[in-house]
Amino acid sequence: MYRDPKVSRFTASQLGPARRARDVHRLRCETFDVVVVGGGVTGAGTALDAASRGLSVALIEGSDLAAGTSSRSSKLIHGGLRYLEQWDFGLVREALHERGLLLTSLAPHLVRPTQFLLPLTHRWWQRPYYGAGVALYDALGSIFGTNRGLPRHRHLSRRQARRLFPGLRRDALIGAIRYFDAQVDDARFVVTLARTAASYGAAIVPSARVIDVVRDAREVVGVRVRDAETGEEFSVSARTVIAATGVWSDDISEMLGSTRGLRVRASKGVHLVVPRSTINGDSGLILRTATSVLFVIDWGGHWIIGTTDTDWDLDRAHPAASSVDINYILGQLNTVLERPLKPEDIEGVYAGLRPLLSGESDVTSKLSREHAAVEPMLGLMLVAGGKFTTYRVMAADVVDLAVRRLRDVRPSRTRDVPLLGADGFRLAWNQRADTAVRHGVSVGVVEHLLERYGSLSVELLRMIDADPELGQPVAGAPEYVAAEIVYAVTSEGALHLDDVLTRRTRISMETAHRGLDSAEHAASLLAPVLGWNKAARRAEIAHYQARVAAERESQRMPDDRTADAARLGAADVRSPLTAV
Repeated sequence: MYRDPKVSRFTASQLGPARRARDVHRLRCETFDVVVVGGGVTGAGTALDAASRGLSVALIEGSDLAAGTSSRSSKLIHGGLRYLEQWDFGLVREALHERGLLLTSLAPHLVRPTQFLLPLTHRWWQRPYYGAGVALYDALGSIFGTNRGLPRHRHLSRRQARRLFPGLRRDALIGAIRYFDAQVDDARFVVTLARTAASYGAAIVPSARVIDVVRDAREVVGVRVRDAETGEEFSVSARTVIAATGVWSDDISEMLGSTRGLRVRASKGVHLVVPRSTINGDSGLILRTATSVLFVIDWGGHWIIGTTDTDWDLDRAHPAASSVDINYILGQLNTVLERPLKPEDIEGVYAGLRPLLSGESDVTSKLSREHAAVEPMLGLMLVAGGKFTTYRVMAADVVDLAVRRLRDVRPSRTRDVPLLGADGFRLAWNQRADTAVRHGVSVGVVEHLLERYGSLSVELLRMIDADPELGQPVAGAPEYVAAEIVYAVTSEGALHLDDVLTRRTRISMETAHRGLDSAEHAASLLAPVLGWNKAARRAEIAHYQARVAAERESQRMPDDRTADAARLGAADVRSPLTAV
């Protein structure tokens, strides 16, 4: 395992511009035990698994950390209640076990319980049928010790259900079942995973695109990379390469010039974000639809509503939501609401692609959520499928496959490796009032930071101590403070304005202006840290404005193809061919 003896684990976890420059140098000079391609939850989890075993590791991501599927999920850590209907007990048991680890030891600062109401509409069969399923869900969690801190389900009458969720129409249910799962800010979770891997010595390099694999005869011995920030190309040497590239998995097979590997289909899932005030309820909802389920998820001052489940074969970097997707979600939800939602209630819309293991004729809603790890060529491993909740299992499986080529490697230990910010979180939460007084901020600010950074919140509070202006709200987004914008670059690997407003914070989806009113302020905070001159700063803002305009235009389009064309009207900020 690489570790600079002059650098503490605390310092090693900071992913700032200087750290990226050092890690790029390492890519050019070292031969790594494992090179991981893909900076989503599976790739970051794989880097942590390998690095914590003592291996030298590099993580290479073509865009930003969590830029793809892993920032566009339903934000849930769950066992998959609906998979019980498919008799997939193994998948549910595995996911419930992982949920328990995340809630109790690995990431209690990032993963927290959330409750759902399952409305019942048929008097005679639904309560025993769904009740048995939820009871089994609880039982599986209890058997494997994963329900610690989660109340058991409860049957409710119609009156009790509407007391918990007054916004439900009286004729929309005859009763309900309340149960608990967990939620997460997916992008923040991935960034924290990557930082934890970095603390174990992993090189973490976003904005580095793998353009080919390097082979020695029939063995893969590295990858060819283009630095998306500079345009420079170079080779990275590796004893093993692990591709955790999700819906881009087929691209690796194309680089090999063969069809060997995993076949992955992309399923588009669209989510809407609306203000909390638009729906009167104190619990999430789970609704059955003709083809899948629809979630209404408590998201602080907002609700997240989704999702769709449709095949997608267009641009994978920027999947677009069409007006059909939006109207479908609104139509499904409005059948049960006392006050129907209108398009003008929507603050944010995001679309993501699920990577599903598939056959040619499979329907996406029926494809397996299980994962697979294979070695299509000596030295190259592919891992795909699965779900966010079981990322750690996927990572351990593919690293187990990779280490067969290496000697004297210990087994996976990530079930005992808390993510950064977890240690000391509960004590810090109990002392939050004293912390607020000590740093001269409100208790609300401390709670906000603790729920996003855990015990690492002290780093941001020290920044505010040194510069009280960093304790001020971000323009157009009063839920966030300016220190978070700066910290995203100095410690969390962000390189562009879009990285900060879309993934390190959620300003782009939590505000009706989609972050436009925050862009100028955020760019002024980022410019000194990233060395932007006035022209670069204007270019970053212009890129962000163009992206928001393209997304809004796509959401007015009547189908996937026109929506995709509209979204592609804004060039990627990392494209070397982009001009503003």
